[in-house]
Formats: sequence, structure tokens, C-alpha cells
Amino acid sequence: MQWVTREHPKIDRLACPWLIMRFIDPTAEILYVPAQEVVATAAETGAVPFDVPGVEFSHYGPECTFDYFLKKYELTDPALHVLAPIVRGADTDNHGLAPQAAGLWAISAGLAHNICDDQQLLQLGLVLYDALYSWAKHLQGQPHTQQPEEQLLVQVYTAYLQRSKDRTTPPPAWATQLRELIQDHLDTNLSIRLTEAADALQVNPSYLSREFARYFDNLSFGEYIRKLRIEKALELLDASAYSLAEIAYLTGFSDQSHFTRIFKQHTGQSPSEYRKKRQHG
Repeated sequence: MQWVTREHPKIDRLACPWLIMRFIDPTAEILYVPAQEVVATAAETGAVPFDVPGVEFSHYGPECTFDYFLKKYELTDPALHVLAPIVRGADTDNHGLAPQAAGLWAISAGLAHNICDDQQLLQLGLVLYDALYSWAKHLQGQPHTQQPEEQLLVQVYTAYLQRSKDRTTPPPAWATQLRELIQDHLDTNLSIRLTEAADALQVNPSYLSREFARYFDNLSFGEYIRKLRIEKALELLDASAYSLAEIAYLTGFSDQSHFTRIFKQHTGQSPSEYRKKRQHG
């Protein structure tokens, strides 16, 4: 059987012939003619027109002609239904439908740019979609780096690139503002909470919590605040006559017991032990 569509194919007019020849009509002959001649050529030759307006095999709503072929011929191969959103995304410029859609469009557009002969382009399109089908059927879960050593190397290199990026990329404005905000609270017992900081900076609390460590010593918000509290407590223990209860209050701890427990976790000794050693040192 003959099938006819518009000349200069890129996505649907290569994907659909592949689908026809591999799953519907193995002896099919695909004709490419100027757009305005498709319907007349179909009437003259008896060919089935596709991917032009006003014919049965065409776009319907957000779906492309490839989708219609799947429905029309009740093709249930799961791999074909993996391909469908890739083809649809590439054909309709909705690349969010599938991660592979943008790549399919780029390769198809490049082939169409390099090759002017539609039949030659069709033969390469068959190879392209055979490969994409094999991936969808057999290789979706297979990573490019298959050996554990390769995966470890990729992880290490990715971490290195991220650290390099972090060192060379200036911190976002909110990080600078937050550092200043925390500093302002340093003399008022550091009672600031993450939700309050997010509100003051007008950023999402979840985003702030997730990104905080990148710009604050690899520590979470709570860990960073506790670190500052302990540093302030060390200064007060060294240079003041405040009682431990007063220092606990001035550094934002709920009570002396809480202060003592956190201080010991950070320094390995209690505040009173630290003070005694400093006084007798």
C-alpha cells in the first residue's frame, strides 16, 4: 500500500512511516509531495494521506499523528507507548512531555538540514527510530556508566565540579541578606527561626532549608545557629563574669541544662569545666 504525506519530513513524517513499515504495513511505500498536492496525489494513486489537515490520520487536540496510528491500529506494545510522548513532545515543541523529546527534535532537525532527499532521509529515520525503539524496549534502566568504578568516578567528578562551582559562583542575594540578618540577631540571643528568616527574606522556607548548607559552612540552619551560639558562649565565658544561667539566656538557650548539654556536644566539656581551665590555664 502507498502512503502519502508532505515533503521535507522531520518528526511525525518520519516516526509515522517507521511505525507503518515496522508494525502496520511492512511493504508500504511512502510518498513525499508538496503539501498542497497531498490530497490530490492520494485521490489519484489511492495512497492513504497522513499528517495533513482534513484527513483521518492527523493531529487531534494535543496529540500528534503518531498517537492516532497507535489508537487506530490498537498497537499495545509498551515500548511504542514509551515512544509516543517523546515523538509528541518533539513534534509539538512540548519538550516537557519526555526528557528525550528535545534530543529527538535536535537530531531530526539536524538530519533534515543536512539531507535534502526525502527518501534518503526516510532510510536514516528508520535507523533512528529502530534504535529509539530498542532503547525503549530493552535499555531504559541501563545507565551509560555500568561498572561500579565508573559510577564512583562520575560521582567524585560531579562532586568536584559542584564544589568548584560553589567556590567560583557568588552567593545569591538572599544568602548575603541572611548572613546580615543572623548577625543582627547575634546580640539579641539568636532566637531567629528558619520560617521567620524565610519570611523576612521573602523566600520559600523549604527552598531556604534545602539550599542553606551550600552557603553556610555545610551546616543546616539549626546547626549553624547552634555553632554561633556556642562561639558566643565561648566569648562570654572567656571575657565576662556572667553566670552560666545568664550566658545560657544571652546565647538563646532555653535554660542552663540545655546550654550545658549542647556546649558539651560541641566542645567535649561542660561550660563550668571550660571556664575553670581557662581561669587556671
